[in-house]
Amino acid sequence: MRLLIKTIVVLALIIVIALAVIWSQYQKFLTTPLQVGEAGYVYTVENGSNLLAISTDIKAAGLSSLPARYLYIYGRLKQKAHLIKAGEYLIEPYTSLPQFFEQLIDGQVIQYPFTIIEGMTSQQLINMIVANQRLTKTLNETSLSQVMIAIGKPDNHGEGEFAPETYHFAAGTSDKEMLKRAHQLMTLNLEQAWQNKAEDLPYKTPYEALIMASIIEKETGIAEERAEISGVFVRRLQKGMRLQTDPTVIYGMGENFDGNIRRKDLKTDTPYNTYTRHGLPPTP
Repeated sequence: MRLLIKTIVVLALIIVIALAVIWSQYQKFLTTPLQVGEAGYVYTVENGSNLLAISTDIKAAGLSSLPARYLYIYGRLKQKAHLIKAGEYLIEPYTSLPQFFEQLIDGQVIQYPFTIIEGMTSQQLINMIVANQRLTKTLNETSLSQVMIAIGKPDNHGEGEFAPETYHFAAGTSDKEMLKRAHQLMTLNLEQAWQNKAEDLPYKTPYEALIMASIIEKETGIAEERAEISGVFVRRLQKGMRLQTDPTVIYGMGENFDGNIRRKDLKTDTPYNTYTRHGLPPTP
């Protein structure tokens, strides 16, 4: 009988010690920050990766002093390991393993900025997108006409059809997706502006209004002057006069523009020269 009691006491003591160790390790797991330094650490989850591979990788990279299986077991117990999303994650200082796991299942990937500047030509935009190393390249051709076909707008010219804005994207986003987002935003902006336009403006389509807006932006960089310049151009159109604005001449000259406009340039006819042609140029 004494032996049985002694055995039970020993087993109970072992269980208590084991539970204490487990509890201590669990508290360490909850509170021990990953070793990422003051700048943090960018960790990439590849497509098809799983929690076991991530747990092993985190340990191998020296980011955690705890056994690799801890994160794996935690994820399995949470029954959310299958929700892990691929992408680039910023592990900030003092981030614990459970917090990192929440990042993974929430898909809190790094969002990179991409800015389209007012006045940028569509071809300049395309070149900038092609040069961006974080965007996945899917475009086979990068001429403006081919890009418009690729994004499903084969009948559109494309110039001026991408909204100037700062966009945010995750690494691996396709170049085509970025262009579609910018085009959709510009389409929305144009539709809203067209619905709110004054009735007496001499524009037949939203695209004509966009052309005029781009001319005004090129004419002056001072926002307070734009209303006055717009009024001058509108009155010229209403009276059948030529717009006679230098930015359209410069655009029509293309690579021949050397920084100076000469009298002969004003007289040289191009589809964009508003000194030689009436109405609006064909594109922004």
